[in-house]
Amino acid sequence: MRPSALLQANAPAALPMDVRLMNGTASLLFALVVFGLGALLLAWAARLPLFAFRSIRIEGDVARNNAATIRVNALPKLAGSFFTLDLQQAERAFESVPWVRKAVVRREWPSRLAVRLEEYRPVAQWGGGDDASKLVSAYGEVFDANLGDVEDDHLPTLQGPEGSAPQVLEMLHRLQPVFARLDEEIDTLELSARGSWRVELGGGAEVELGRGSDDEVVARTERFAATLTQVTSRYRRALEYADLRHNEGYALRLKGVFTGVAQPSAAKPAKH
Repeated sequence: MRPSALLQANAPAALPMDVRLMNGTASLLFALVVFGLGALLLAWAARLPLFAFRSIRIEGDVARNNAATIRVNALPKLAGSFFTLDLQQAERAFESVPWVRKAVVRREWPSRLAVRLEEYRPVAQWGGGDDASKLVSAYGEVFDANLGDVEDDHLPTLQGPEGSAPQVLEMLHRLQPVFARLDEEIDTLELSARGSWRVELGGGAEVELGRGSDDEVVARTERFAATLTQVTSRYRRALEYADLRHNEGYALRLKGVFTGVAQPSAAKPAKH
């Protein structure tokens, strides 16, 4: 007998297709069962008291919060152990604490939660009436807070349509140095629904700035501030009201005196 014929005779017979398919299916099912049991075991182990958080370390801004306020507002919203805690949900829980603007949460092995807090920095009050408890942050964010926790008693008030706080805050920053030249502080800055600006000054005067782009409103206000001192010095009276919504100048009312833009009639008030 030839060698090739001998090898062929001694080779094992190939398994039928249906048998091979059944063996493969059995192996796959066994692997899935092992994997499922492993996952269940890990899930069970992750929930053991051994992996529960035993301490929380707070870092960052805590000027307006303490352990008690954080415990009351955040801890009831935390769920899970070292392995199962949803970090994004935990961050939202800490951001629900009054004055907290942003929270960053991370795990520290084996049973500690580290939290870094950033508090809001208030620069103005927002609205009035029903919105009396709202403040504006340095980023133009409107947030709820206890006004009694604010150290600065002279925060300006900003008003405007919903979502306009960043624009109104930016205009405040641009107008403050203009009125500072007149030794005046802005007490209230308002943007109407039609886009018109109005200012109430710390001395009690009101100034209608009118509509237009931010650059146009600021330029109009700068021209007003550049000439107002001449008028108040002439009459020796303080400003009570000014209306800058005129193409040829502005109208103003001093305490006890009125003057305004030029008119086409014979009796013309002074033009400024």
